[in-house]
Amino acid sequence: MAAHGRRRLRDLFDESPTPHIAHPPRTHRRDFYVATDGSFASDGSGLGAIIETRSGERVARVSLPDDAPDNNVAEYRALHLGLDVLAARTPDDARVGVLLDHDQLAANVNSAVLADRQTDYQPLKPLRVPAATGHHWRGIRARLAGFDEVRAARIDSDLNPAHPLANTPDRYAHVNDERPSCPLPEVESEEPQIPPPSRADRGASD
Repeated sequence: MAAHGRRRLRDLFDESPTPHIAHPPRTHRRDFYVATDGSFASDGSGLGAIIETRSGERVARVSLPDDAPDNNVAEYRALHLGLDVLAARTPDDARVGVLLDHDQLAANVNSAVLADRQTDYQPLKPLRVPAATGHHWRGIRARLAGFDEVRAARIDSDLNPAHPLANTPDRYAHVNDERPSCPLPEVESEEPQIPPPSRADRGASD
């Protein structure tokens, strides 16, 4: 469960808008949530990612220094990193919620997910991706296609729990030594569990 005083990624996701996808995220429960952030400064950059289950159980945290040329590229690199870690820890059929504090990246993720449903795999509108991201956007799209469902939500920077991991990777280097977990998706249903007739009739007298 989430530590006392720390909000679950699921709660942040449910309260945040999902660009280009009209349905509120709370109507589509996810199995796992990943929050990522990338930072850029003249004296160094950083990448941060946190992964949780829907109940708030932590799967992994990552905080790494980086050499991104600008903040936009740092955000793409951070998401690529987070999705790589997520893919290594979760089943292929996982339903994933992505939390980002970068408007254009969140919009691009959802546009790419929608494009994957089209027969020609082309987005409805051209995507604006920084040229300097290089192979990272291709890697992101490959990872997105590898999960059962993905949706990105836009959160404020001051609410992004990956923000300190990206901005001060020297301070949070210890999180990279945490033992990761590989939990299976939790079964969650609000409907009563009613046995089928073949089981409900068992034990009845003839």
